[in-house]
Amino acid sequence: MTATLHPFFSILLVDDEPEWLYAMSISLERAGITNILTCDDSRQALQVLADNMVGVVLLDLTMPHLSGEQLLCRIAEEYPDVTVIIVSGLNQLETAVECMRSGAFDYYVKTAGEQRIVNGVLRAVREQELQRENLEMRRRILYDRLEYPEVFSAIVTGDKGMRSIFQYVEAVAASSQPILVTGESGVGKELVVRALHKLSRRKGELVAVNVAGLDDTMVADTLFGHLKGAYTGAGEARSGMVEQAGDGTLFLDEIGDLTLASQVKLLRLLQESEYYPIGSDRPRRMRARIVVATHQDLAARQAEGQFRKDLYYRLRTHHIHIPPLRHRKGDIPLLLHHFLDDASRELGKKKPTIPKELAVLLATYDFPGNVRELKGMVYDAVSMHHGGVLSMEAFIRAIGERPSTALPEKGTDPDGNPFSCLERLPGFTEAIDLLVGEAVRRAEGNQSIAARLLGVSQPTLSKRLKHLRSESLP
Repeated sequence: MTATLHPFFSILLVDDEPEWLYAMSISLERAGITNILTCDDSRQALQVLADNMVGVVLLDLTMPHLSGEQLLCRIAEEYPDVTVIIVSGLNQLETAVECMRSGAFDYYVKTAGEQRIVNGVLRAVREQELQRENLEMRRRILYDRLEYPEVFSAIVTGDKGMRSIFQYVEAVAASSQPILVTGESGVGKELVVRALHKLSRRKGELVAVNVAGLDDTMVADTLFGHLKGAYTGAGEARSGMVEQAGDGTLFLDEIGDLTLASQVKLLRLLQESEYYPIGSDRPRRMRARIVVATHQDLAARQAEGQFRKDLYYRLRTHHIHIPPLRHRKGDIPLLLHHFLDDASRELGKKKPTIPKELAVLLATYDFPGNVRELKGMVYDAVSMHHGGVLSMEAFIRAIGERPSTALPEKGTDPDGNPFSCLERLPGFTEAIDLLVGEAVRRAEGNQSIAARLLGVSQPTLSKRLKHLRSESLP
């Protein structure tokens, strides 16, 4: 299998010394840069740029035929989006300043050491990736389109916010930087990760690891593997998940549960792109892209000292947040039909007819378990279905005697009292009438559902509604 090139654009090295080109190529490959082009004749550099998708040029300053300064000006004029790094054998401040004014991203002296130059290339690559992703994101939002809608077919939604998320996923899928996916349990984070992997066009597999509950030793062994005899019981060598992911995607779920010691190991993996199997003193290169997910608020955990600040900011280079189902209730009817199809097919039953009141009832519920909870409700209801119209009893039993209410949004009064922001308090009777009216509106006129929302019996609600109607008569 052909290895995935990194980054997705090329790094062009231009120097008239073949030995330096070879040495620098090796150094870059050790740092994970594999998409490298070389050119030892400056007169051919512009043609290489025309024939390839080049993002970064490493340019020697002193060359025959066409000097680095002349080539820099041509590149800045003809390829303004390409990042140019100047490498010179001489430490000349005036020349360095002039090159920066002409559009160079950075300037290095060869004698300063190859590692400094490699670090500069890595920074330039990250800058290029972010610029290209921002341009791609603006283009997709401007034209409001998805290039690969089929990749998201497993995610049932008609929500505009979710469509914007899909556009963002398409824009960042090719990035080599880590991606953080957040959202409550049951919102479908793994489905988004699978879409990310498909869009990345990476040649390796998607390897998923749930790190919740793993202690520090198990995290290291699971991710990095071990050599034979590395510890008692290690009778055979075992490859870790990083190696198994190869040129694919390594998905670390429930990253918020990592201990501080394991967070240090993950941070080093992200920074150095290398790791040590247990029992080995030789590092191995990581080729996979890392995607992490959590249902926890990492910003809050970081503020509490439970999550490293440097790791938090490194992980959220790209951040995808999946909203809970209660914030996209328009998807409930779509999901209801989708899960009914799946459940009927799996259980070998004819798809039941949906009572019109069911969608209204479900819209009054906040689904703390999100899409996963709705799926469980549907499968439970279909398993007990015997024909005709689908019974609502399974849903009513799952929701409970009174549907739960969402927690107050940020910015509201901390005690959650809806009257705390009112300048004038309604009278007792007025408050009851307003509450009854809102319950009936949310239940779309269904008194049974409205009574459930209020936690009263249907006769009690009917009596109150008759009283309201009688008072409104002239």
